[in-house]
Amino acid sequence: MERRLISGHSPFEPVAGFSRAVVVANTVHVSGTAPIPADGSPPPQSAYEQTRLCLEIIAEAISRAGARMEDVVRTRMFITDASYWDEVSRAHGDVFRDIRKAATCVVTALLDPRWKVEIEAEAIVP
Repeated sequence: MERRLISGHSPFEPVAGFSRAVVVANTVHVSGTAPIPADGSPPPQSAYEQTRLCLEIIAEAISRAGARMEDVVRTRMFITDASYWDEVSRAHGDVFRDIRKAATCVVTALLDPRWKVEIEAEAIVP
């Protein structure tokens, strides 16, 4: 079975040995996506803007895999404080409100203390 790797701009990819996304058959698996700007600048301050950035990075990877955000079937959101849920869910809803895919949200610690959210996604290439 063919496996296609899609690289991103995370500085952790070569160190930890992962890809932004992996395409196997018609399924796209997007790695945990943190709010890391491509230019290396600090992440946005708000949970809403961090979530929007994560989703933009995910959308780019999914597009490069030949799918669209409408083809996403699951997301997993990891947030560092339950109080961020309102902002994260609002940004997530901006993208997925009408798509209504499966979703999970977990409160946990993340690698960088500036990050408030990290998101994984899975999509089916039509």
